[in-house]
Amino acid sequence: MKFRPCIDLHQGKVKQIVGGTLNDNPGQLIENYVSPKGAAYYAELFKNDGLTGGHVIMLGPGNEEEALKALEIFPGGMQIGGGITSENAAAYLSRGASHVIVTSYVFQEGEISLRNLERLNREIGKDRLVLDLSCREKNGAYYVTTNRWQKFTNFEITAENLRELAGYCAEFLVHAVDVEGMRLGIDSGLVEKLGQWTAIPTTYAGGARSLTDLDWIARIGHKKLDVTIGSALDIFGGNLAYHEVVEWQKTINQRLSMDIQ
Repeated sequence: MKFRPCIDLHQGKVKQIVGGTLNDNPGQLIENYVSPKGAAYYAELFKNDGLTGGHVIMLGPGNEEEALKALEIFPGGMQIGGGITSENAAAYLSRGASHVIVTSYVFQEGEISLRNLERLNREIGKDRLVLDLSCREKNGAYYVTTNRWQKFTNFEITAENLRELAGYCAEFLVHAVDVEGMRLGIDSGLVEKLGQWTAIPTTYAGGARSLTDLDWIARIGHKKLDVTIGSALDIFGGNLAYHEVVEWQKTINQRLSMDIQ
């Protein structure tokens, strides 16, 4: 288990946004934090602390320049997502991304497109593909959402579905959209299900606000999930000290091996 950092880009700036408010109505957007620093600053920070496997997410147009600056600073150290297709995936890998993260290209009109998923596999191979399965709860189940997390698909997060998709990609990234950016605690139900069902590296994001939350993810996620923290970190305007999370990562696996209680 490890901490995977994130850089979220919106309108060319590093931001932390309440995930469920990202839609076509700018008046509904809730920004937790807008950084005066660019993506390259954070990439340098993460590089210096040896935090590999994080991601740069382009939330809409106007973010590519900043995203590429981060990849240039930390080549091979970060993944990239946002508008990725079979046509541009290889280009981002050649510019320094370790993996590409894909959602909407694979989930279209509410359904999964295995045809597009296979196209990605042919173009870049499964080993450099991360599927974003960010989801929301509906009627007691979790369904993948697209279109800036506003549109439910018919694809439910289940053990069987995760097993099938694991044959097409290297990792899963899963934002718990209903708590993303809210700093009110994690979605324990989703964490537990992911820990039980996933068989490939999976990163959980959403609601983590303390080291206690991170330990809780380790416990109920059956020691299998990595974690992303955004709005809660002091480098993004929150109260949780970034350096404490870096130190937490240095000890968590040793504590997990001792079966933390």
